[in-house]
Amino acid sequence: MVGWILKKILGSKNQRELRRLMPIVRRANELDEQFKSLSDDDLRAKTAAWKEEISAIPGLDDQWKKLDEILPEAFAVVKNAARRLKERQHSFTVCDQPMVWDMVHFDVQLLGGIVLHRGRIAEMATGEGKTLVATLPLYLNALTGRGAHLVTVNDYLARRDAEWMGQLYNFLGLTVGCIQHDQEPDVRREQYAMDITYGTNSEFGFDYLRDNGMATTREQQVQRGYHYAIVDEVDSILIDEARTPLIISGPATISTHQYDKWKPLIEQLVRKQRCGDRRTSHVQGEARSTA
Repeated sequence: MVGWILKKILGSKNQRELRRLMPIVRRANELDEQFKSLSDDDLRAKTAAWKEEISAIPGLDDQWKKLDEILPEAFAVVKNAARRLKERQHSFTVCDQPMVWDMVHFDVQLLGGIVLHRGRIAEMATGEGKTLVATLPLYLNALTGRGAHLVTVNDYLARRDAEWMGQLYNFLGLTVGCIQHDQEPDVRREQYAMDITYGTNSEFGFDYLRDNGMATTREQQVQRGYHYAIVDEVDSILIDEARTPLIISGPATISTHQYDKWKPLIEQLVRKQRCGDRRTSHVQGEARSTA
């Protein structure tokens, strides 16, 4: 009873956590208002300045601290860019279909972006704009120059989101790549070299296996390292899809087994064992006859 009353007064743990994040959201909205007076080039220049500043920081921990420091301003930049695209009715094509940009981040999406940046799970209802939420932490973490990945469930969604959200990243001066199942290694390497890369869990997984099991030189590898990733539909990918193992196989250029070497020796050993068993059986039979 007491616990129920306290929960009604203080709220659940989730509600308390969201209240603690609201000052960051309010600060991002304040900065968004200030950035309205900036030109496109001035807004875009912030991306280049942050990338240069963060790349000069040697330690990963120090880079993370810097990202936390600039988070409200970086989120404000992304929101402001989205507003500019909407006001101009920016038109483009996604999966060969015409579209017009019509989205600006709401507070709930800013909250989701903070949660994802901090390595937590953001559960959002259908229609709350999870695709747009991901643009905030992806942009922020791509500023390190180490690459940021968005893992989704199929090739269509990977291509759709890369082309759709890519309008926002490109406006701010970041590059976007997309991994598809039929791409050649050279193309994959180019996609992984982008600031932000979209793809499916299986494609990322198979590329990892090929890089670490089949590639014999660094030049043959396509991935460049792992810094930050967002998993879309995390329950499906980490639970349902995880039941299907990633198995990769192919013809070996050089035989590593020693079958041909040991096969004759094993056959010889088996023959000796069989001969020994027959002799033992014969001796035992003679012993029983004598008895």
